[in-house]
Amino acid sequence: MKFLFFGDIVGKPGRDAILALLPGLRDEFAPDMVVANAENIAGGWGITPHISHALLTSGVDVVTMGNHTWAKEDGMEVITGEPRVLRPLNYPPGTPGRGAGLFRTKEGVLVGVANIMGRVFMEPLDCPFRAADNFFATFHPKTNVLLIDFHAETTSEKVAFGYHCSGRASVVVGTHTHVPTADERILPGGTAYITDVGMCGPTDSVIGMDTEVILNRFRTQLPHHRARVAEGAGCISAVLAEVDESTGKARSITRIARQA
Repeated sequence: MKFLFFGDIVGKPGRDAILALLPGLRDEFAPDMVVANAENIAGGWGITPHISHALLTSGVDVVTMGNHTWAKEDGMEVITGEPRVLRPLNYPPGTPGRGAGLFRTKEGVLVGVANIMGRVFMEPLDCPFRAADNFFATFHPKTNVLLIDFHAETTSEKVAFGYHCSGRASVVVGTHTHVPTADERILPGGTAYITDVGMCGPTDSVIGMDTEVILNRFRTQLPHHRARVAEGAGCISAVLAEVDESTGKARSITRIARQA
């Protein structure tokens, strides 16, 4: 089976790029499941009910989040009411929503998907490595096909996490830094891995944000230059991973970059 995974969707340019390009990508690659990280989809921070509905009715099957999960007040409605939207699994017990789910493709294949967040230069959440272990213990008895979106800052933590999951996850994709890495590969245990998928957002930007605002912040070090999503044409960064559904082992992983 094939997974099509989109990196962090940033604001309206990212949303527009996904909506414009997804039908063609579906025709070209025939994915069995489409997953997208949407923690930056609503004006650069968080998600809203209207936007999540538009994304899930456009052909995206599962949505993952990250450190901006709670940025929009009405985003709580999405996290608590929409089972296809996952917040990080390693939030403390009792946190609203869920961090993992079991989903069925149109062909009837059961797929376990988890959203887990790193801790280095991030929030002090529960251990992501133990969260992964718990995910495997819960979902492996149900299916061999498991995908994890690891939303983390540093390459070292991401690479270590990939090896921690090697042979147990079918696919581990990194998100959060908005810049695609060129290290997609199959790990020794049969796990498809990439450190960061990249972003779906405005091409002419600083990781999705308005270039002049970010330059002013770096040049002046003044805090009042608030970041905002850049305008203009968008692009998408994604990966296509093919997995043997009988064993859960990955066969291939390929980066995809397109301009809307």
